[in-house]
Amino acid sequence: MASQLKNLSDFSHTTIPSAANYRFGIVVAEWNAAITSALLQGAYQTLISNGAKEESIKIYPVPGSFELTSGAELLLKKGNVDAVICLGCVIQGETRHFDFICNAVANGVSNVSIKYSKPVIFGVLTTDNLQQAIDRSGGKHGNKGDEAAITAIKMVDLAETLMQ
Repeated sequence: MASQLKNLSDFSHTTIPSAANYRFGIVVAEWNAAITSALLQGAYQTLISNGAKEESIKIYPVPGSFELTSGAELLLKKGNVDAVICLGCVIQGETRHFDFICNAVANGVSNVSIKYSKPVIFGVLTTDNLQQAIDRSGGKHGNKGDEAAITAIKMVDLAETLMQ
């Protein structure tokens, strides 16, 4: 497994544009709150450290990862953000529920992004167990929230570049 030996949230090899002129919405699942709170902290701090203004970051909680798609759509309908970051955590259980939720959220996030022609970022952990989620929400493999924030910044910058 490639992630066993590295921090996946290392962006020292890439140029990150300034987030100073962009507005971000973060939709975060309340289910698995210890994990999603860490993802939120990572995403928020990464946006700030890359120039985003506090007043340009709006946070919206939703009950669970399944609701991330509708939260993102409601936010984009309002039209006051350049990108939406969806943060959640789905941990494999004993039933196929995991597969249905992960598939629905991944497809939903992609569809909302296409519908509104705005970046909607999939920052959802889909892990086999709690330890893997901990490792990817600020643990030894970095923080998927950081990665989602960097992706949002880069995609908003790309959209702006292509619109010129």
